[in-house]
Amino acid sequence: MAGVTDRPFRVLCRRFGAGLAASEMISADQRLWHTPKSRQRMNHDGEPVPRVVQLTGADPSALAQAARANVALGADIIDLNMGCPAKKVCGRACGSALLVDAPLVARILDAVVRAVHVPVTLKIRTGWDREHRNGANIACIAESCGIAALAVHGRTRADLFEGTAEYHTIRDIKSRVRMPVFANGDIDTPQKAREVLDFTGADGVMIGRASHGAPWMFRAVNAYLHSGIAKRTLLRTELRDIILGHLDALYSFYGEESGVRIARKHLGWYCEQLLGSPAQVRRDLMGAADTAAQFAHAVKHFDDWASQAAAWA
Repeated sequence: MAGVTDRPFRVLCRRFGAGLAASEMISADQRLWHTPKSRQRMNHDGEPVPRVVQLTGADPSALAQAARANVALGADIIDLNMGCPAKKVCGRACGSALLVDAPLVARILDAVVRAVHVPVTLKIRTGWDREHRNGANIACIAESCGIAALAVHGRTRADLFEGTAEYHTIRDIKSRVRMPVFANGDIDTPQKAREVLDFTGADGVMIGRASHGAPWMFRAVNAYLHSGIAKRTLLRTELRDIILGHLDALYSFYGEESGVRIARKHLGWYCEQLLGSPAQVRRDLMGAADTAAQFAHAVKHFDDWASQAAAWA
């Protein structure tokens, strides 16, 4: 979710019921914290609590220092990423690459838990590849080190995002630890969330890619899990206003040059979710040279779409 879960998107997801929304990954190497991108990732102004900061790295001491620094900046929870499969992350022995070195995992978790007074959580995959699914062993290590909660993506690092997530390993992990476990992977409907919770016995679900262009999904999932009844469908006018508000927040957060560029991917997802990505609409939104033109195109196209029917189903 790097490049997606910036502060505007986190605030929006929390507004629609996401219990937690972690920051984009922040490197434990504090020499990299002075770039504009890093400063934005560490900006929590106006963000609702608890504020979750996600760290990545492979050095126990550096991660402990980074955790302390981010708590001083307002982090209420430190989340350690040992699940990212990206080549540039794993190539530095970070992210899911750490799953092949259980002793190092233990040293990292122990160092960070001891360094801060706030809860420390962990995100992992089921293992490095299908022949080495050691997620249950890593989970037991995590619990013994004092990790407060664990999120497990139902794929190995070798799977990347291909194929379908498997939940047997998550169920095995949940049966072996007492800490809260969150199931992750391919949860894209409220009904799927219910099925995964029932099968794994997990305490909650983590939703990632399914929220792209649909931050209101958390509202729907919560309603279904609490009552078994689908939430009222949002009106098209409500969805239009959510999108325009998101654009405004992106422009305010990033400024003119970066704002128009970063908004494009969100607009692309909104188009896919709601408009079916008509070619002319995408050309207008993706080709806009500045925020004013982009916003004007968004108003026009989503106004036209909202006027076509009273609600979107």
